[in-house]
Amino acid sequence: MKNEEFQNILEEQKNLKDLPNTKLVEFMDLLSSDFELTKQSIITSTIYLDKIEELYNNTLNVYQDRNNGR
Repeated sequence: MKNEEFQNILEEQKNLKDLPNTKLVEFMDLLSSDFELTKQSIITSTIYLDKIEELYNNTLNVYQDRNNGR
C-alpha cells in the first residue's frame, strides 16, 4: 500500500460510519493485502535472523574449540 493510501485510511477512521460501503471494501482490501505482505515479511525475516544466529554460533564454537585446544 502506498503511503498516501495509508494516510487516507488513517484520516478516514473517524468518519467510517459515514463512508459508503464501496469505500469500506476498498479500505479492507488494501489493509488485508498489506497485512498479509507484512506478516510474510516478518516470518521471512525471523527465519533469516534465526539462521544468522545459528551460523554465528556454529562459527563461534569452532573458533572457541581451536583457541581452547592450543
